[in-house]
Amino acid sequence: MPLLRHVTAWLALSLTACSWDWLPFVYKQDIHQGNVITQEMVDQLRPGMSKRQVSYIMGAPLMVDPFHDERWDYVYSNQPGDEPRVQKNITLIFRGDDLAELQGDFRPGTLPAIEMKKDSTLTVPPIQREKTVWQMITGLFGADDE
Repeated sequence: MPLLRHVTAWLALSLTACSWDWLPFVYKQDIHQGNVITQEMVDQLRPGMSKRQVSYIMGAPLMVDPFHDERWDYVYSNQPGDEPRVQKNITLIFRGDDLAELQGDFRPGTLPAIEMKKDSTLTVPPIQREKTVWQMITGLFGADDE
């Protein structure tokens, strides 16, 4: 009986210290790190875009070199489950405030330049809201803001 206790204790300790990687059908969560970079995002970039426009499309850069303010680095790393880790990066070079060149794992696509219509207008209808409690109280005393 003491031998059975020793074997059971030894098995319990050895199994808790082991990783469960060798077991089949064990779920492994995908690990995403850095800025998500897609080809669609890179296709929207155009030479001459301002830093603000680039930041709207790509998000804030993961790394900004304090010695080279004209260079933005985006890095994306993904390790899906048991598969090997995939890392993609793109470096954007600016001249002043304008985008000058792209370097890295992505290449701009062949999308045509987007032309904005200058004569289009948008009319937003006013929102009809109910009065708040404060507006109703002040309305009793004749202090309506409307």
